[in-house]
Amino acid sequence: MLYLITFITSIPAFFVFYAPVLNDPRYIVGAGADTSVALGAFLEMILIIANIGTAVVLYPILKRQNEILILGYVTARVMESVFIAVGILSVLSIVTLRQEATAGADVASLLTAGKSLVALKDWTFLLLGFMVGVGNGLLLGYLMYTSALVPRGMAVLGLIAGPVLLASGVGVLFGVIEAGGVVQSLATIPEALWELFLGIWPIVRGFNPSAIARLQPESA
Repeated sequence: MLYLITFITSIPAFFVFYAPVLNDPRYIVGAGADTSVALGAFLEMILIIANIGTAVVLYPILKRQNEILILGYVTARVMESVFIAVGILSVLSIVTLRQEATAGADVASLLTAGKSLVALKDWTFLLLGFMVGVGNGLLLGYLMYTSALVPRGMAVLGLIAGPVLLASGVGVLFGVIEAGGVVQSLATIPEALWELFLGIWPIVRGFNPSAIARLQPESA
């Protein structure tokens, strides 16, 4: 359920509720859609809780498979949440600057500040993608593959999705591919499918009972 919550909160927040502030360079000097942005920020705060929750829930199950790697996954999820929080602060700062701008305020300075904060939000999204590729893709994909909690063919998707997402992030960082362009968008699809399967499979089918029994504490 926590994985599904990450979808329910992240997609509308970024593509719908943040759209006015991210897509309009003059938002900070215009009428604004502050309620929409605030709702997006609220959804992302729920996203942070769900993100960390996925790691906390999986930790006691997978620590007997490989405690170091599951700790790495927990850390990656926490870092994802840090980048999300920085992005929230950036868009809320734009809202505050717009609301507190007085008549006769320097429009050029406000526009520069707004563009800088939007750029910060964009970079947090890129860095978030790095952490997703490492944590949810490589680390969790490997843990799910070796533990056999889910079908190994499904876990292979995570092992593929992680490097693809990382490669696209490196491409954007060095200007090889366009940020938010077709290539980067396509590169996110395997990771999105992997996380969606992680949300649906345990609800519909549950984890592999024999794998769960093997991972139970010896005293149980």
